[in-house]
Amino acid sequence: MTSSQPESTVPDLAAIWEEARRLHPIYSELAREFAIDLTACHALEAAELSPDADTVKQAQQWLDEMDERLQVHQLRQFLQTSSVVSPEGLIALLQHFLTKTTRTDAMRDKIDFLLVQYFSQGAPTDLDDDSADTAFVAQGLEPVLGKVDIKSPVWLNALDRVLEAARRCRSLDELLHGGVLEQGRKAKAQAGDLFYLPVALIAFTRFGYLMRRVFFRLMLADLNRILDGLTELEEQRVETIDCRRAQFSAQEPILRLRMICQSWKVMFQAEYSSGQPLRMLVDLRASVEAALGQGSTSGDEGSAGRSGAKAKAARAASAGASVSTSGKAYGAQAKTTADALPVVTADVAEFEVAAATPEWNPDSDGHKK
Repeated sequence: MTSSQPESTVPDLAAIWEEARRLHPIYSELAREFAIDLTACHALEAAELSPDADTVKQAQQWLDEMDERLQVHQLRQFLQTSSVVSPEGLIALLQHFLTKTTRTDAMRDKIDFLLVQYFSQGAPTDLDDDSADTAFVAQGLEPVLGKVDIKSPVWLNALDRVLEAARRCRSLDELLHGGVLEQGRKAKAQAGDLFYLPVALIAFTRFGYLMRRVFFRLMLADLNRILDGLTELEEQRVETIDCRRAQFSAQEPILRLRMICQSWKVMFQAEYSSGQPLRMLVDLRASVEAALGQGSTSGDEGSAGRSGAKAKAARAASAGASVSTSGKAYGAQAKTTADALPVVTADVAEFEVAAATPEWNPDSDGHKK
């Protein structure tokens, strides 16, 4: 070596450039998708084969700037709705973040999401909760982490306690607002640099994957409860209900609510966030139950029997629901199209896991309650 710098600290320009070239197409699409205003790296655009050291440095700076500006909820939204990134692309992203020496909460959350995303894409569609043990997850993550000693330290047992608490939740509202998700976020934050231990990365990946399954069971149960409630209201010749608490109108047509719920069934297969969309779902269930006169007394097995329409109307009035049974045709109100649906975004990213595989059937899951 002629350089005065120790060999171990001399940057491998060829490796840096190769990584930059692998990530450039992904990051360019992300920049376009989310209008990230960043000056293009012309050398990467030209895909130069043998750049000089200054060019490699510029490419590295471009990647670092993208890392600073890219938010985890944007990464999640992009990867769960785009076919641009292959499993090899996910590995490249993970290796990029895992080799960084400066560790921030945002970087940790990106790694956490990417690991669950990678594992879930490769996991069998019929995998049940019991089979998704630490050894199985470690095997699925071998292309990223290599062989890992899966003997977990005691402090990781907290994740199993959070999972059990999540499985005991009987509604999405209970999961989102009962403190369970906060326990999961707290466990991740308290791990500090221990989070990056390979065995911890495996444990948090398993935790995120299984939490996603709990979420989808509860989400689908809530959607089905709402749809059943709307059917019951229609049988009573109710046409509109007060859904202001769910950010809809005071006289929201039931036909429109039904179409929205059907669209949500599709949308929530590709997104998981405890932000605005899920709060709307929780509040819509509460609005429907208020219109039915059930309020918060509704159990998971449904109300015991059905009263007559008069009793229902009386209970709805006492619950403060605005119910219209005028019998008027909806006209333009019933003309519900995709562009008439409320704008539902997932910008509030309080907790994320990977996208659900469309083929997954929660009813066949080993932990069906």
